[in-house]
Amino acid sequence: MEQVEAIDHSVKAPGAILFMCGLNTIRSPMAEVIARGMLPQGIYIASAGVRAGERNPFVDVVLDEIGLSLGRRQPQTLEDLEDDFFDLIITLSPEAHHAALELTRANAIDVIYWPTMDPSAIGDTREQILSAYRDVRDYLQGLIESRLVEHRGSL
Repeated sequence: MEQVEAIDHSVKAPGAILFMCGLNTIRSPMAEVIARGMLPQGIYIASAGVRAGERNPFVDVVLDEIGLSLGRRQPQTLEDLEDDFFDLIITLSPEAHHAALELTRANAIDVIYWPTMDPSAIGDTREQILSAYRDVRDYLQGLIESRLVEHRGSL
């Protein structure tokens, strides 16, 4: 995967983080649930998509493998969010990154891009598909740990 932009921890740590992707069905909900499990409870964490999507059952399978769950959570767009004040938006797809930059043009919100592959277009068999989803899950888990958790002293 491409090089990922890190958070500048010399400034005040984010109190509210939004993960964004195209449909909020795979990458951003995965990142949201993983981050909630790894970051302090005082940090507000949400996810949303640029467009509306349908819940993806492969996400449930690969999160369950590491003891996490989306629960009853359904995909949502930015308009569906109850709170729209974020200190940091982490985008996971080009479409989301462009939308976040447009959205924050007049606001003091940090936007960083973590390019993350879309596993939905990979594989023919169930095991190949699950392997692609696991790769994304593990990639996001590694990024959250190295870019957010390891700097908890700054958070």
